[in-house]
Amino acid sequence: MLRDDLRTLWTEPRPPGAPARVRRDWALLAVGLAGVVLEATLRADVVWRPAVVVLAVWLCLLPLWRRTRPLAMVTLAFGAVLLLPVASLVAAPRGSVGLHTGAVVLVLVYALPRWGSGREIVLGGAVIVAVGALCVVADGTPVVEKVVGFVFLLLPGVVGAAVRFRVTARERQLEQLRSREREQLARELHDTVAHHVSAMVIIAQAGRVLAGTDPSAAVEALEGVEEEGARTLEEMRAMVAALRDRGIGADLAPPAGVADLERLARTPGGRLRVDLGLDGELDALPPAVDAAVYRIVQESVTNALRHAVDATELVVRVAAERHTVRVSVRDDGRRTGRGRDGYGLTGLRERATLLGGTLRAGPGADRGWHVDAELPRVRSERGVPSRPRR
Repeated sequence: MLRDDLRTLWTEPRPPGAPARVRRDWALLAVGLAGVVLEATLRADVVWRPAVVVLAVWLCLLPLWRRTRPLAMVTLAFGAVLLLPVASLVAAPRGSVGLHTGAVVLVLVYALPRWGSGREIVLGGAVIVAVGALCVVADGTPVVEKVVGFVFLLLPGVVGAAVRFRVTARERQLEQLRSREREQLARELHDTVAHHVSAMVIIAQAGRVLAGTDPSAAVEALEGVEEEGARTLEEMRAMVAALRDRGIGADLAPPAGVADLERLARTPGGRLRVDLGLDGELDALPPAVDAAVYRIVQESVTNALRHAVDATELVVRVAAERHTVRVSVRDDGRRTGRGRDGYGLTGLRERATLLGGTLRAGPGADRGWHVDAELPRVRSERGVPSRPRR
């Protein structure tokens, strides 16, 4: 069991999406260099001043590459730090060797398990432990202080591993959420395709019956089959884009849509009044868009009930334009320091993207939480254009 765990750790890849540098990296460099200047100027007990200043500047520069080269930076930093106790043992200077600014290496200890691969973590951890042990042995402080210092050196690495585990767990949850959302969307599109295919069969049967007595009616039936076929192909393309895993034994009941929003608006009761406004032609929406509008409003109402502080009203507006459907949900709750953009809204963004639309959610300018979505009425870029009627 232990061997399998070690093999798994050794083969663990680096986390994806590691940024090369961000603004706080330059802020950390500026603070470190300022600390070097202050210590070199104000401290009188520093020996080998030029050498330790160069070493401290070197240590301040290394964190700039801590995410992209974590093992190399740890090796270079602790290799340089090892020079201090070795020089102290050889020369036995009277005074402090090194600057306190050298504590910036703790950032590299954190970055190693946070951004490194399993192999880099094992090798870099060995370097840190070895150099830390040598520094503790060479230090003349009491045993208790040595143990505390060694624990303090390793603590950032534990924090980095915990942060990596938490981020990985959240990404796994988000991926599971996207899979469930795609599965639900695929089931809804399955119902739509089945409806279109059934209509095509009925129209074709009617055309075959009328072909002998009324050829014009048979032609109209064929045109109807053509139109239904174009719609079916459009929905099938959407299903292929959305489908990832096939749900076995899934419930294929018709999904809720815009027609069910009135019932949804009455659900909250007296705790939160829902002001629902529907505008435009909303009766002939594509089933996938119809279901997406309902899900956006449903998730927004649920979030408002759970998280809106001191909210009394929720304003829902659904407007159908020529080419798009716009959904706006806003509550009048009191703004708090933490947002409410959780897994549900992440799934809705995925659904809106699959349909060719967009969804934005965030705190309002003055009060409350706003959700705004824009969905295309027809997926013209992925669908099959219908030919003109003859």
